[in-house]
Amino acid sequence: MQMNDNDTTLIPDNSPLADKLQRIADHERGLRTTVPRVIQSAGRTRAFAAGGERGKMRAADADRDRVVEFLNTAYSEGRLSKDEYDGRLENALSARTYADLDQIVTDLPAARETVVTQVAKTNGLAIASLACGLAQFVFGPLATIPAIVFGHVARHQIKRTGEQGAGLALAGLILGWATVILGIVLIVVVGLAVSVGMNGTMH
Repeated sequence: MQMNDNDTTLIPDNSPLADKLQRIADHERGLRTTVPRVIQSAGRTRAFAAGGERGKMRAADADRDRVVEFLNTAYSEGRLSKDEYDGRLENALSARTYADLDQIVTDLPAARETVVTQVAKTNGLAIASLACGLAQFVFGPLATIPAIVFGHVARHQIKRTGEQGAGLALAGLILGWATVILGIVLIVVVGLAVSVGMNGTMH
């Protein structure tokens, strides 16, 4: 017998059919409430394993290059066999996201950072400034202006590049400006002496 959707059929509560229909209804309600939670939980697990939002981001060539260098180091230290190295290298070069790259090196220890202490070089103009400052005592005032110019330029470069030689540039500046000041004082003194002498002869 066919029934329309609007037809209502009464089934006794103690009927086996009523009990079966109740179990089917309970099962359907359980699926509706349980399945989304399972899917949601699985999604969170995958997101966590992939590093969250970062794991979904596209990796750049520089990121792949860093992982390749890391694999080279691990292989040279004997942490990876030849087959493991070749397989991970291929995966690194074809990786598309950060999650793909993280999975390749997840079982390897963190890369050791090699701290290279570079000795800052001495600024060449600072050396030239001091050399010109000392050369004044041999060659006279011809080296005074270069000592001052080189000293100022050297100090500006040192502030920008972090090179050594600030003290040398300062010494060259002091010698250069000291010579200039001394020259001005001598000119003034000689001028006054000449003026006084001329006034004395006139009287």
